[in-house]
Amino acid sequence: MDFKSQIVQGIPQELPPKKERSIAVSHAPKRKEILSLDEKKLAIRNALRYFPKAWHTELSKEFAVELKDHGRIYMYRFMPDYDMYARPVQEYPAKSSQAAALMLMIQNNLDPAVAQHPQELITYGGNGAVFQNWAQYLVTMKYLATMTDEQTLHIYSGHPMGLFPSSKEAPRLVVTNGMMIPNYSKPDDWEKYNALGVTQYGQMTAGSYMYIGPQGIVHGTAITVMNAFRKVLEKDETPAGKIFLTAGLGGMSGAQPKAGNIAGCITICAEVNAVAALKRHEQGWVDELLDDIDALVHRTKKAIQKKEVVSLAFIGNVVTVWERFYQENIFIHLGSDQTSLHNPWAGGYYPVDLSFEESNVLMSSDPETFKESVQESLRRHINAINKHAKKGTYFFDYGNAFLLEASRAGAAVYKDAKGNFLDSPSKDQREKDWAYPSYVQDILGPMCFDYGFGPFRWVCASGKPEDLRKTDAIALKTMQDIKKTAPKEIQQQMQDNIKWIEEADGNRLVVGSQARILYADAEGRAKIAAAFNQAIASGELSAAVILGRDHHDVSGTDSPFRETSNIYDGSKFTADMAIHNVIGDSFRGATWVSIHNGGGVGWGEVINGGFGLVLDGSEEAFRKLRNMLFYDVNNGISRRSWARNKEAIFAIEREMARTPQLKVTLPNLVEEELLNGLFI
Repeated sequence: MDFKSQIVQGIPQELPPKKERSIAVSHAPKRKEILSLDEKKLAIRNALRYFPKAWHTELSKEFAVELKDHGRIYMYRFMPDYDMYARPVQEYPAKSSQAAALMLMIQNNLDPAVAQHPQELITYGGNGAVFQNWAQYLVTMKYLATMTDEQTLHIYSGHPMGLFPSSKEAPRLVVTNGMMIPNYSKPDDWEKYNALGVTQYGQMTAGSYMYIGPQGIVHGTAITVMNAFRKVLEKDETPAGKIFLTAGLGGMSGAQPKAGNIAGCITICAEVNAVAALKRHEQGWVDELLDDIDALVHRTKKAIQKKEVVSLAFIGNVVTVWERFYQENIFIHLGSDQTSLHNPWAGGYYPVDLSFEESNVLMSSDPETFKESVQESLRRHINAINKHAKKGTYFFDYGNAFLLEASRAGAAVYKDAKGNFLDSPSKDQREKDWAYPSYVQDILGPMCFDYGFGPFRWVCASGKPEDLRKTDAIALKTMQDIKKTAPKEIQQQMQDNIKWIEEADGNRLVVGSQARILYADAEGRAKIAAAFNQAIASGELSAAVILGRDHHDVSGTDSPFRETSNIYDGSKFTADMAIHNVIGDSFRGATWVSIHNGGGVGWGEVINGGFGLVLDGSEEAFRKLRNMLFYDVNNGISRRSWARNKEAIFAIEREMARTPQLKVTLPNLVEEELLNGLFI
């Protein structure tokens, strides 16, 4: 049976032969055993809903073994036989060109070259799922192949609930992931209800079909690293020969070495999973691999002496590096961490006193002991960072719940008035910020999000590199034109983004689909998208362009420890912005929309959403992009301005002057002296 026939078939008519997991790809660790006997039976009952009764006897036993061995039911038997990758859009069987674009995006998220644990349908972050099992994938692809532009597919945490009549103006797809009653959104609730097969953690772009490989975060990481160096270096100094030390070479964290190279420094990135490190090295995302700490020390000293721009992956634990570099008196200019601490007890963070293999066994066989080891490691981790910080290291939290989980572990992440690090803070100290800033608080929030700049992205549906190069040229010209009249407040941002797109092709960023990321504001996004649409209409581009963004953006995410950490009016623990964003995008022209619990910092800590918009060269596509992209950015700027962020007030006032139909409620600022005399 050929590829198209398999897609249209969905669940096979005959029970396929049993399949074994491939040893050629990384696999998700065994999940915690959390279900009672009755709940295990319920998990099997739930899984069998996808299949005819004649198969139940055989599949029930097989699924019970999967649940026992892996902690989840992935339905490996139903993995498709065809290769998984983003095909040119015309190769998909579809009645709707928009649905074909969605199939391309889904397959990209599951491409073994892209996904972290492809056979467990995990794209990145250890538990960022596209679907819960392979039956959901098969049914979803069948629905997409058969739907029309007057239907909408609704997906509940990976489960395709069905096709419903709608209209051409409506989204073709609506996705929710992990939407829980608030009181049932603790980490163990994810373990339980995901094991039951009734919810999933979609991370951000994993469960919303908008992942574009590590490129998806590399631009923001490069911006962050460049501006962090600008904070600590003299004006005439360059980052060459200066160290950025961090951890993680997974789907998102794997962008760090490439970003460091772009920023022009020495990047040292520790990764405990040798398979992940090797994958990034083979893809050209890190320059050198080392697995011996003595060799790393020697290589680092050489790189400092020669003022190199190089990225080094250390296959080992980052705590070892922090501690050894202190002993060796190696000065670290910048430090951060991108381990998956949103998922600390199930493979997101590996303790320094255990091997990778020992950890994978212990996290399922003795979860409490493993948790204690993680927390002890976090305390050591912070102690080592604090020693370096006293010598002048600038450390920032990268929004991965590092400081959050370290604080919960009792690590010394607070400071008193004299600057001493504390592991037992007073109530007043706990209610203040940690000793180290979030990168959003110090850099990305005031420099980018408050002005409307964020990770806009596009995918060339043709699959042709030449189309991607043409879009780069279109975007570059558009940005250069905008920069000519841009105010001084955003000239640096414009210049950094122009430099990025000029060098993007040469930096070999593509992994998977022919995609590009570019930080742009509302004006930039709309003008670039309109130029793409015109290029499609004229035939300059050979096929559709799919627009999207990371959820990690101006408006898409409410996350008090990351995206909205620089909101200081008390509203950073609310989620109105993200909910309004997904609703507002849905009726302004998005091809698909998504809203998730979790993402970045973790389950129960974040509400985030995204969109996809297919450009086909039509006038209708132009109308949609103009309306939707405008709201998708300015919704967040308006919220940030109401929180009294001066950059956002500037940006929204400028937008109202540019767009007479926009009317936003602005804050009246209160003098501090007026408040100081109250409540004495």
